[in-house]
Amino acid sequence: MKRGHFLAGAALLLTSAIALAQQGPESILPPGFDKPAAKPVPRAAAPAAVQPTAPLGGVAPAVMSNSDAGAVALPANLPSLDKLQTMTPEELAALLGTKPKIDMPAGTGHALKRMGVIDESEGGLPAWTLSHQNVSLVTAILAGNNGRIISRWGHILLRRALASRLDAPEGMHPADFMALRTALLVRMGEGDAARALAQDVDTSNFNPALTQAAIDAYVLTADYAGACPVITWQGGSRKDSQWRALQAICNAFSSNGTKGMGQLDRLGPGSGLEQIDLLLTQKYAGAAGRAQRAVKIEWDEVSDLTPWRYGMALAVGIEPPAKLVSAAPAYVRGMAATIPAAPLPSRAAAADVAGGSGVLSSSAMVDLYSQIYSGGGSGEFADRATSLQSAYLATAPADRLSAIKQLWGDAGAPQYYSRQVLTAYAAARLPVESSWSADAPGLIASMLAAGLDANALRWGSVVSDGSEGWALLSLVQPMRRGVVTAEQIKTFNGNDKSEEGRKTAFLVAGLAGLGRLPGNTAADLARQYNFALDRPSRWTVLIDKAAEVDNPTLVALLAGVGMQGTGWDKMTPRNLFHIVAALDRVGLSAEARMIAAEAVARG
Repeated sequence: MKRGHFLAGAALLLTSAIALAQQGPESILPPGFDKPAAKPVPRAAAPAAVQPTAPLGGVAPAVMSNSDAGAVALPANLPSLDKLQTMTPEELAALLGTKPKIDMPAGTGHALKRMGVIDESEGGLPAWTLSHQNVSLVTAILAGNNGRIISRWGHILLRRALASRLDAPEGMHPADFMALRTALLVRMGEGDAARALAQDVDTSNFNPALTQAAIDAYVLTADYAGACPVITWQGGSRKDSQWRALQAICNAFSSNGTKGMGQLDRLGPGSGLEQIDLLLTQKYAGAAGRAQRAVKIEWDEVSDLTPWRYGMALAVGIEPPAKLVSAAPAYVRGMAATIPAAPLPSRAAAADVAGGSGVLSSSAMVDLYSQIYSGGGSGEFADRATSLQSAYLATAPADRLSAIKQLWGDAGAPQYYSRQVLTAYAAARLPVESSWSADAPGLIASMLAAGLDANALRWGSVVSDGSEGWALLSLVQPMRRGVVTAEQIKTFNGNDKSEEGRKTAFLVAGLAGLGRLPGNTAADLARQYNFALDRPSRWTVLIDKAAEVDNPTLVALLAGVGMQGTGWDKMTPRNLFHIVAALDRVGLSAEARMIAAEAVARG
């Protein structure tokens, strides 16, 4: 695969997708010319009242008539005038059995095919690749993935597959297909990607599953008002507390703040909405207009941080207690990294999660710290921004290396790999120095975290056979002359300090998957170091078969299934071998090499 194609496909930059509807054509006639005076109509005898054959909105009609007009059918349960004046547009639509009118010019709607945000010409995967797959299999693959992908490069590949323009499998409704994809992106913490994907389907084509997935995407991005087209279109189709809270928000942002706040007042105890959520929502809705009220937010009785709660707090300028943030699931802790309303320190703290997982690119992390640096100030994040500036611009290379290592911190810390992502381009700017051979593995791993394999390969003259730097480069070389020997693996194993020799097992699995270690040698080494590569399972059979029929999308989705977990201690050499081999076979060799190298670097 060409490098340009790899970089275009591997790095998915998604911004907020805003649908701009073209206005209808404007008249070029003089004012009033296109509105001729109405001609008088001869008065006719009033017709007899006619009972409609079909009730309006499914409600038995009451008939009103007079001597001067035709019959008008009204619902039998029509509320009083006072009640009608207090009803929301959604409640009126439900009463009359109508939907809001969407003024969309002909031909501008989204077709329910080839749905997604990345075309194949832009690095997306081929549109046809799932169209003839078994519906139950595709459903199980998408619904069964918990979204916690241990590999940064595996996460990036899975996001790319989910966001590609794809045809739905035959027999699966396109809205269900999009719902499954959107929901998985949400579970991965990919709020922006999930929102963009949901917005590729016209609201009129949403079903309940896609509606919920889209709302979850809006919540994950703290874009509660963004859900209003969905809420308005579907009106009173749901009565749960989340839906009613969003209806209130939409009324508030539609210049009807008093009605919106009144709806929130009715969501009191027993509504299913906890007090902290109700107060935060009142504060959010109140900011939309004149119906603001004093709302005091107290966290003493709050035991956990949900996406709704955290996003709402950030949107109104409130930072929850640090203990709640640190105890939240990873995808919640990473939310602030991509929410513009969040304070820069909160975004930087979240970047340690989002950067390591694959949600944030290296350049996005640098941009974030550049904003912090420009703002001046003091404290932990300002100091880190200053160190990053030194890592790039210090005059002496040794000073730049020192700043890079200071940013990494302790190799055992949870944020160590995300800091390597942060310093990737600074590491690539360093000159190759033989005296820095001990630092080469970390520098190479940092460059590879951002896909800078050409820069990393410059260090081949510095690393020695059997070192970790040698192992990483032997995996990421696009083309390798000859194979790796058992003696080289033995030397590496002698230097391997990882738990239970995990790095050695991953190195063997990766090299075997790439065809850089003879099969019999790999099998002998697996027995020698007590791990398995050839133990079959239903998953290994499926991913091998998908590779055999050259289906890159199915391979990518199955690879995502095989990379679920909370850390690299959950990855098995067998899974890694089958993932790398399958990806390499279907033309995703760059991703295969990066995943294999990441496994050794983080194992």
